[in-house]
Amino acid sequence: MSPVLDANIHPTAVVHAGARLGGNVRIGPYCIIGDEVEIEDGCELMAHVYMEGPLRIGSGNRFFPYSTIGVVPQDKKFHGERSATRIGKENIFREFVSVHRGTELGGAVTSIGDHNLVMAYAHIAHDCRVGSHTILANGTTLAGHVLIEDYAVVGAFCGIHQFCRIGRHCIIGGYSVITQDVLPFSNTVSERGVKTYGINSVGLERHGFSPERRKKLSRAFRLLSGSKLNTSQALGKIRAEAADSPDSVDVQELVRFIESSERGVIK
Repeated sequence: MSPVLDANIHPTAVVHAGARLGGNVRIGPYCIIGDEVEIEDGCELMAHVYMEGPLRIGSGNRFFPYSTIGVVPQDKKFHGERSATRIGKENIFREFVSVHRGTELGGAVTSIGDHNLVMAYAHIAHDCRVGSHTILANGTTLAGHVLIEDYAVVGAFCGIHQFCRIGRHCIIGGYSVITQDVLPFSNTVSERGVKTYGINSVGLERHGFSPERRKKLSRAFRLLSGSKLNTSQALGKIRAEAADSPDSVDVQELVRFIESSERGVIK
């Protein structure tokens, strides 16, 4: 990438000499692009977008007005050490989204994958890792060090506590407060306490999970939350059933997720 390669830059935009822009990058009115910002081909910054480096952005991303990307974290332990933000390709960042770069204690990188939709006013804090094909609805707030796995859907105005993991293909209902790990494939929501209500049936069907795969996951969830077994007993029974069915890869992933949880999981 050259500093300005076929970029369409509005005359009111401010682009630092150290920024590097790919081909067909469109930068709208009053955007500010700082030093060490790399933007690959086909990205669009509509208006009033603010970016700080070190920041690397893949191709085909769209940034709606007033989004702020790569700014310093809201962490009192941060003292100006070098850290970065990494964003993949073809993501959408809606109005007033904020993404903060990493800290030394968290690996110094905040990372976002590909094909994500980050809706208006969502916040992705320092050292978060967001996978691909996720949806973070309006007002979603991720505290530091949160992991969002692929295809997760987080409902509007949810708050995710530091260091929590949000498992693949789950859906979290709006206004939920999440302080423990959310199981992959689950339907989880706050309602007089945060609970898991079985599997994310609609989402799994949309993503090509066969009826047999969904049935096996439903059985595992019933053992976890709908039986009189404690978590250890339920896991033992789930493992035994999975051993008799070698193709139960989703169930095995669920078991691994629970066994590796440091904060506990929501049942």
